[in-house]
Formats: sequence, C-alpha cells, structure tokens
Amino acid sequence: MQRVRFLFRPQVIPAWSAVLLALLLAIFPAASLEASVRGLSIWWQVLFPALFPFFVISEVLIGVGIVHFFGTLLDPLMRPLFRVPGSGAFVVTMGYASGYPVGARLTSQLWDQGLITRAEGERLVAITTTSDPIFLIGAVSVGFFHNPALAPVLAASHYGGALIIGLLLRFFHDRKDPGTPKPPASTSKSSRFKQAVDAMHRARLLDGRPLGGLLQDSVQSGLKLMIVVGGLVVFFSVVMELLTSVGVINGLAALIQGMMHLVGMPTMLAEAVVNGLFEVTLGAKTAGAAAGGGLIHQVAIAAFILSWGGMSVHAQVVSLLSRTALRYRPFLLARLVHGVIAIILVYLLWGSLAPA
Repeated sequence: MQRVRFLFRPQVIPAWSAVLLALLLAIFPAASLEASVRGLSIWWQVLFPALFPFFVISEVLIGVGIVHFFGTLLDPLMRPLFRVPGSGAFVVTMGYASGYPVGARLTSQLWDQGLITRAEGERLVAITTTSDPIFLIGAVSVGFFHNPALAPVLAASHYGGALIIGLLLRFFHDRKDPGTPKPPASTSKSSRFKQAVDAMHRARLLDGRPLGGLLQDSVQSGLKLMIVVGGLVVFFSVVMELLTSVGVINGLAALIQGMMHLVGMPTMLAEAVVNGLFEVTLGAKTAGAAAGGGLIHQVAIAAFILSWGGMSVHAQVVSLLSRTALRYRPFLLARLVHGVIAIILVYLLWGSLAPA
C-alpha cells in the first residue's frame, strides 16, 4: 500500500509526466515532428530577430552602468508608485519595448548584482512581463485581426493592465523584506543628476571589462538565453500537439466553453483561450480568425492571451528565475489578474478607443 501511495505523490508527478510524454512521442511521431518544425520556425523567424538584439543591448547597458544611473535618478518616482528601486525603471522600459521574457531576464540580473530584494524582484517581474509593441501592433492588430485601428485599445488594455498590477502589488509586501535602502536624498535636480552620473561611473569601474570584452560576453550570454527560449518554444509546441492528438485539448475547450457561457461570452472563442493558455502567438491568431464571435469579444480574448503570456512564456520566466530566490507563484497570480484586468479594460475603453 505504501508503494502505491508513493507512486501518486506530488514529487513523482514530473517523472510520470515525462514518461507519458515519451510514450506519446512514440505513438505520434509524425505529429511531433511537424510541431517541432513549427515551433522552430516561430523561434527563428520571429523570436530570435526580435529578442536577441535586446538581450545583447541590455547586457551592455548594465555593464556600462546605465542601470545604476536610472536607479539613482528615478528612485523618487519608482518607490512611491510600485515599491521598487529606481533601477526598476530601466527594467520597465526595456521590458515594455522588447517584450517577454526580457523583463524577467533583467530582473534576475538586478538580483545577481544585489540591487533588489526578493519582494521587489517579484513585483518587477509581474509588472514587466508584457508583449512588445511590434508584436502587439504588427502581428496581432495588423496580421491576425487585419485592423490596425485596434492597436490603441489593445495597447491601452495590455500595458495599462500591467501598470495597474504594479500599483496593486505595492500594497502586498512581505514585512520581513524591508526593501533595498534608499539612495541619499538630494536637495536639487542637478545634485540628483550628479549622483546618478557618479553611480554609473562607479558601476563601470566595478565591472572593469573593456568594451570589446563586454560586447563579446553580451553576445555569448544572449545566444545561450536564445537557445533556452527556442528549446522551450519547440517543447511546448510538441506538448500542445500531443495533447490535441489524445483529446485533452478538446476536453479543456469544452470546460472553458461552459465557463464562457456563464459570463456571457461567445463560446466559439474557447479554442482561442485554450491555444493561448499554452502559446501566445497561436492563441492570438485563433482569436483574430474567430469570425462571428463579435469583434469586441475577440479583442478582449486577445488582450487576455497577451497578458497571460502562455505556458511557453511562463516556462521561459521560470528558467530565468531558477537561479534566484524569486518565486513563481506571485508571477502566476499576477498573470491571471492581469488577464482579467485587460478584458475589463477592453470593454471599458471600447467606446472611446475602438474603431467606429
């Protein structure tokens, strides 16, 4: 009896899951290969050119002390709003500009340098895990919905929802985590700027690498991270195909259809939700193609998918945070709440920002 109980303990679930996936790979080899090629294509054609330059640039900017500059300069703004140090402004800017998982990558680097505490890092990852504007506008609004006029409502709901998450999270903090110490107060804007420049200079001296060596290390680090991202995209593409082949996806879609019926949303969008739970691109594409679902509802589901991020993005974030003390659970809850807020904002802003 004890042996039987051991087989069903939570600790051994990953092992059984791996065995099950291996069996499904043997049963559906053709579908698995096709899904692998599809995932690899997405990585090479979309993610690599979009993310790799940002990974390299952000690494260089950290090495030359730009993070310390922003940290000192913007600390009086970031702490009252989001309860994070001023260096978080750099992460917010780069995260919003380049999309997931750059925010998690930069947050883990701040943790490595001792610039943030665990609570601050968890808030920062929750705020900065967003889609990049190019994907939101070019791929979703233009490519999937064929309507660039939808970009304002999608952007306002998605990025606005992330900022609301940041404002909400400032009220939830660990009392045992006092936060990073504040920099010395300055009496004028000029002295604050001088402090920021001095902090940048000290950080550059502490790093010590010549510019050529810094660039080489940044390229190597970026390539390693892109390989991890690509592997996760291919893996989840295969997992989703295998789950579809055995009917799990259909069962999940039926469950979500019932939930959507209760809240008055078109049940035909359930497929988009299911796809989006695993992968952002496929989910947003399915939402845009769901003709007859009502444009406002399609956009609301697309906003939810962008804000949730998909399990592929979640796995990327987990891999980046695995070497830190930052926990996954706050990130998971933040993504769920962000998705709900994004849906609400779409309905609230539709009359003023949506195309006539």
